[in-house]
Amino acid sequence: MRRDRRPYFIRRLQNGWLRFYTKKYIAPAFDAVGPGLSVTSPRDIEIWGGNIRVGACAHIHASRGNPTRLCTWTTDGREGRLTLGDYVLVSPGTQIIASESIEIGSNTMIASGCYISDSDWHDTYDRTRELDKHAPIVIGENVWLGVRVIVGKGVRIGENSIIGAGSVVTRDIPANSIAAGNPARVVRELDTSRAMRKRADLFNDPALGERDMDRLMRYLLRENTLFGWLRSVFSPTRED
Repeated sequence: MRRDRRPYFIRRLQNGWLRFYTKKYIAPAFDAVGPGLSVTSPRDIEIWGGNIRVGACAHIHASRGNPTRLCTWTTDGREGRLTLGDYVLVSPGTQIIASESIEIGSNTMIASGCYISDSDWHDTYDRTRELDKHAPIVIGENVWLGVRVIVGKGVRIGENSIIGAGSVVTRDIPANSIAAGNPARVVRELDTSRAMRKRADLFNDPALGERDMDRLMRYLLRENTLFGWLRSVFSPTRED
């Protein structure tokens, strides 16, 4: 579709249903979840296992054919732990799977298709067991993982660092760095003297932000009609 043909009241109804579904079916899947949880395509979000905690104003996105998975696994009596801080963004197609422990700091942004796992899941010579092929992952605050980044076991990524698209992180990345490649290596350091705006800044006044978004939505959809939307659904044209 070239544009959103939904009339304003339909968009409001759909957003209300999404909030209800999130509260009823998504939030209870976590051991703890902060206020302001926002999800898209909730039927394509899989939450499996215990010890999964999410902070305030987390955005967890999925899409049809591009599901998102947050998972902990129990192995030899050890249950994994997965903790996401406040204001974390998780984009469609991302998989985060913990055998031991994965901690993701506040304000971190995870682009589409990333894979984060603290285990190899099979030993080198005993392919039937995990054995000692696991180690905790710590991703610091305000980290940005590009599209299809892979983060392996035992890795620590320092705060504010950026990992380039398609990189494979197999060793620690220091804070305030840009790293890329396979395996990922530091290619540049950030200028720490410059002010950095974080996702938390978007939520300084949540009520005001919600009102502004509602006004914007009302304005963008002002010319849409119920008939025009139904026609675009059942008989779309190139104009839709």
